[in-house]
Amino acid sequence: MNDHDERLQQQISSQEERREHERRMRGVLTDMALRGENRLYANTSGVSRNNARLGFRPGYLNRRSGECVLSRFSDGTPAPIHVLDGLPASWVRARDDTGHVVAVDAEVVSGFVREDRFYTREEAVRDDLSHRSGSEATSADAPERSRHGRR
Repeated sequence: MNDHDERLQQQISSQEERREHERRMRGVLTDMALRGENRLYANTSGVSRNNARLGFRPGYLNRRSGECVLSRFSDGTPAPIHVLDGLPASWVRARDDTGHVVAVDAEVVSGFVREDRFYTREEAVRDDLSHRSGSEATSADAPERSRHGRR
């Protein structure tokens, strides 16, 4: 790859990251947004394949109601990754022609559930880093864990 191609690729990546950041600020969660989050957290414990060993399971939190749920396929079986089709119907904003969820309420965020607590992707990363360091985090350093249990 020549210098021009590298600069172009960096510019495209930068534009994609900016669009993803803007989308996250608007708060609309879509399948495309989940893919973007997975790219942002690809080499961290902020994705399912990297944090299952810590007991994290993919899930969602509805910030409006406080309810958190595990990620599920449309038939209700637990999903090993973030899937929108199994979310409560009241959280869904739009479906495609085949019935698949394409957008959910702005108050819904993806993350993980462990021991009946919801963790954002950032909190899962921080939790893993604190375990890797081998030291107990002080209350000032500990991730702020949401106190939302499954309902």
